[in-house]
Amino acid sequence: MKHGRVVLEHFESTVLAGNPAGDPAGRTVPVYLPPSYDDAPRRRYPVVFVLAAFGGRGRGLLNDDPWSPPLDERMDALIAAGGGEAILVMPDASTRFGGSQYLDSSATGRYGTHVAEELVTWVDGRYRTLPGCDHRGVAGRSSGGYGALVLGMTRPDVFGAVACHSGDMCFDYCYRGDVPRFCTQVQRAGGLAGWLERFERSRQKSGDDMATLNVLGMAAAYSPNPATPPFGIDLPCDLESGAFREDVWRRWLEHDPLVLLERHAAALRSLRLLYLDCGARDEHHLQHGARLLTRGLARLGVPHEYEEFDDGHRHVAYRYDVSLPRLARALGAEPAAAT
Repeated sequence: MKHGRVVLEHFESTVLAGNPAGDPAGRTVPVYLPPSYDDAPRRRYPVVFVLAAFGGRGRGLLNDDPWSPPLDERMDALIAAGGGEAILVMPDASTRFGGSQYLDSSATGRYGTHVAEELVTWVDGRYRTLPGCDHRGVAGRSSGGYGALVLGMTRPDVFGAVACHSGDMCFDYCYRGDVPRFCTQVQRAGGLAGWLERFERSRQKSGDDMATLNVLGMAAAYSPNPATPPFGIDLPCDLESGAFREDVWRRWLEHDPLVLLERHAAALRSLRLLYLDCGARDEHHLQHGARLLTRGLARLGVPHEYEEFDDGHRHVAYRYDVSLPRLARALGAEPAAAT
């Protein structure tokens, strides 16, 4: 079996420079080049941007695991089995709050713009890509699945195909239950600044730590407010009384794919592929959101494919074995045998 290769690019972002969270503008961006890339210098390829989950970044998709191949080996095997060849780009949209949800936010920076405009333009200029949105897709899992779906909704001029694996949706189910846990942890630390300082200093992150960071990260993405100290974020609860803040929650819900769907149905209809899946035993209850979303897609006449599989939320990178060949085919990829 012939292998592709991964180039670890250093990209110095203009739009992330001086971001409010103080995160670096320089990012490592892995780029997977398919097996025929070096031998066929006149050939051009479709591109799939693969978005990491919350708490991850592009390099994490290449982690070696004896039971779960990294993304490059996974793609090699899919191509060898007859799948189409495509370039894969793995952005780093991580922040000190765990992630960006691939949105522009005054609390974290312009990560949606970074991916959909800055990185897309750079990749097209540096590699032999097929031009236009009809040959460019976006995929991801969990928060990466959310980012892929929302970019497909809001930037159909950039991305012509979407694969959303266990993406965040139905916020009332997947996030709201963790808000009391968040409030307790931050209160015990004496405030948000104290909690974040302890978290960043700690070598071992507990389950409570990650659940707390998740709520903080979502607040940074969905309810930023430059006038709110110390980080320019409105929280979904009052840290003194513990009272739930319905006004802030309504701002979160404006970003829920179930709410966005009505506004962006036409954009989704224009896609060459909209693929979604979710585990039937998802620990964050995302299968309920996926079912509601697909019901809405059907009602609005949006072509889509949905699969529910017998698993949970974690360790399901094998689902890329299903989506990547479909994306490559929808984006016009040629199989390796054609070279």
